[in-house]
Amino acid sequence: MKKQSTQWLLSAAAVGVAGIVFSQSYGVAVAKTDMDGFQVTPEQQMTTRQVAALLDRSHYLNQPLDKEMGRKILAMYIDNLDPNHTLFLQSDVDEFTKKYGDNFAERLKRGDLSAGVAIFERYRKRSNEYFELAKKRLNTKVNLKRNDTIILDREDEPRFKSVKAQRDYWERQIAFQLMSITLGQEDEKAKEKVFLDNPDITRGQDLVRNDQRSPNEILLNRITRQQAQMQRLKDDEIMETILNTAMLTYDPHSNYYAPIQATELQIQSSLQLEGIGVSIRPDRKNPDYTRIVTLVDGGPAAKTGQIKPNDLIIGIAEDGKTMQDVVGWSTREIVALIRGKRGTSVTLKVRQPNAPEASARTVSIVRDVIEQEESGVKHRVIEVQRPGIDDTPKRIGVLEIPSFYLNYRARRSGQDYRSVSIDTQRAIEALNKENIDGMVVDLRNNPGGSLDEVARMLGLFIKEGPLVQIRDNRGNVQVYNDEDGGKQLYDGKMVVITNLASASASEIFAAAIQDYGRGLVVGSTTTGKGSAQIQLDNLALGSATLTQRKFYRITGGSTQNKGVVPDVELVNIYDDATFGERSQKYPLKWDTIKTAAYKPEGKFSSDTLATLNQQSKIRQTTNPQFVYLSTLNKIRKMEDEKKPIKINIDSRRAKMKQIEQQTLAAENKRQIDSGEKPYANWNTYQAAIDAKFEERSQMKADERPELPEDEAFVKEAAYLMLDASPKSPKVAGEELDNDSIKIDAETNKAVVVE
Repeated sequence: MKKQSTQWLLSAAAVGVAGIVFSQSYGVAVAKTDMDGFQVTPEQQMTTRQVAALLDRSHYLNQPLDKEMGRKILAMYIDNLDPNHTLFLQSDVDEFTKKYGDNFAERLKRGDLSAGVAIFERYRKRSNEYFELAKKRLNTKVNLKRNDTIILDREDEPRFKSVKAQRDYWERQIAFQLMSITLGQEDEKAKEKVFLDNPDITRGQDLVRNDQRSPNEILLNRITRQQAQMQRLKDDEIMETILNTAMLTYDPHSNYYAPIQATELQIQSSLQLEGIGVSIRPDRKNPDYTRIVTLVDGGPAAKTGQIKPNDLIIGIAEDGKTMQDVVGWSTREIVALIRGKRGTSVTLKVRQPNAPEASARTVSIVRDVIEQEESGVKHRVIEVQRPGIDDTPKRIGVLEIPSFYLNYRARRSGQDYRSVSIDTQRAIEALNKENIDGMVVDLRNNPGGSLDEVARMLGLFIKEGPLVQIRDNRGNVQVYNDEDGGKQLYDGKMVVITNLASASASEIFAAAIQDYGRGLVVGSTTTGKGSAQIQLDNLALGSATLTQRKFYRITGGSTQNKGVVPDVELVNIYDDATFGERSQKYPLKWDTIKTAAYKPEGKFSSDTLATLNQQSKIRQTTNPQFVYLSTLNKIRKMEDEKKPIKINIDSRRAKMKQIEQQTLAAENKRQIDSGEKPYANWNTYQAAIDAKFEERSQMKADERPELPEDEAFVKEAAYLMLDASPKSPKVAGEELDNDSIKIDAETNKAVVVE
């Protein structure tokens, strides 16, 4: 594979790090406005000018940041703040459009955040109006047996034209939330009775919350917490909202990250963070508290001997600063305080659940680098046997690739580093020693990552030739090639599993395997994220990802929007209308470029694929796990939040019971068909699920048993791989050129012109 000087990011989350410097400055003063305490710093002004210049001059679309684009950004900013159209009145939107529509772009170019801040403060004001109305209503008895309705998903609904209409909706929203909490409490108490009557079902976990609060108290507490979190939003986070919206208006994968989020980006790309080595989540019994779930073996927290699983975090003090009470804080806020540079210290105030406040312990911990070993490539061997075909079970290697990660900074500085290609090479070497009969590469839920890494990965499976084509905004095309002289670390049978959450670099991998006829691709059509980003981590504040390239299959077809269509369809567990590139507001368009000359290693005929699809459909209609997942898909469609829902607790309870009965029936059919004991009732089923989830959450990732519904995809992929027989190309060793291939616009697959 040719060495590249730039690290391209191919991920749904645009993860990775590249050392690009951007420091243009336009010394224009920010217009003075009422910004309600927002103190604009020189760094924020500089960052805003930098981001505006990037969009104006360097984005793939070559779209200037002009007046028209400014209006588009403004409209999206308003929608992003209030996507459900319940907070801003139509008069608010009209005012913002009239006041800022023609100058929003110019303001950004000058580093002037005042328009965005003014709109944000109106959003905060409207939110507080809702919070205050809700708190007032929750101090009274709310009628839950009304005859009116509510539309929960108002994205396509018009904004309210009057305060009266808005307040009426808020009243109905409060009633619906109370109704949902009341029904949830009924379910919770029924589950807790199962726990008390059958202690063995808890698997040793303390799962009885015994929440004595009324639904009004629970919702009041939730709203108070949300209001406090909104008041704690910092200037950098408001700036992030404004600038990120500007970038998203160009395409879904150009992003701005404030310093806190920039840290998260680095963690995703390198599988490494600097912190204390704990995992946290809201406490089951009281979500106001954050609970420590597990400790990383050998991590800073574990080494103190004073931090224990189940500890509740009630206070945090950063190095040399005053202890802050963090009860009611979100996990994101708490993570932001805990993480920091290696060698610095953080002090936690913790106590065990059900212990008095006086028993709280104060523990100082020195932060260190935490390697997230569990997040990398995993491999294992399974055995599958086809009835009537295999006399003995076939040994199948399974490679689970969570992302195409790379610690780019460590590599650039000459340090030892982790990467997906290194870990995959080791995994393949281990599997080759196991005398496997085939390999399943599982790319489900893989968001992508580094272009260099996916190219190296493909080189382990493909002999030689082009792997992916990259085109810039000037039409220049660069081809990534595997140039290792025809070496293949693994040359046996293989199959790739994808789903709607397989994105970007995952799509490059799946497309190349499919185009070379190297193996089958099975599952669901992928995300359709066919763009490449450069990451800029030398902005004045935070970092940004900017789309500057699109990538194309070696056949010339883009994966943008259309994604990679599998050779064999398996049950799709995601909703196409709300997930993936095709559901985004401003996605880049699908198109094609010229084919790169390449030599297929095999070819699955249309007859072979038709037979495989037919055989798989038969198995999916009889496999308990696939039948269960297909039934759940149908049950989910029973509730449409874009349609009016009656605000009557009796009616709602009856609808929920209907959904519960159908879900339980689906689960019990799965249990019986799998040779397991069915659940006696809904409450017993829910109690068992809670207990299993709690037990799994406390296990290390590599110790958790495979979920049967997940394993069904792996085994079905293995069956398909073993049944498939690719034919050699029409002329052995013949290169396919531009004239011999065309792209089917419907399936986005290459078709050889005979």
